Amino acid sequence: MARKVYESKGAKAVGPYSHAVDAGELVYLSGQTPIDPSTGELVKDGIGEQTKQCFANLFAVLEAAGLTPDDVMKVNVYLTDMDNFSEMNEVYKKQFSEPFPARTTVAVLALPLGADVEIEMIAKRP
Repeated sequence: MARKVYESKGAKAVGPYSHAVDAGELVYLSGQTPIDPSTGELVKDGIGEQTKQCFANLFAVLEAAGLTPDDVMKVNVYLTDMDNFSEMNEVYKKQFSEPFPARTTVAVLALPLGADVEIEMIAKRP
């Protein structure tokens, strides 16, 4: 069976992966780092701005799949420094309405291209 995939407008994958894969009722979104699709460069203005860019990238993929943030069921957040948790969380809570999706946040040693945050999601079709 061929995979049905969705790609974000203007953004390029930085490796051999799709931005999202449709699994029928569920859509799995690959992790997005804070790359500005208009420049192709990593946003370096602190964890708040990096988190905003990750969500902008993810929500563009959701839109390509015909979904919205209200369809997100699970979010995984990867941080290179847990001291950034509070600032990331302040941006995060403005991205969704209650009840919030399930979430896991973990610290990692490093992320691609020197990013401080990467976020991935799973969404469910209504």
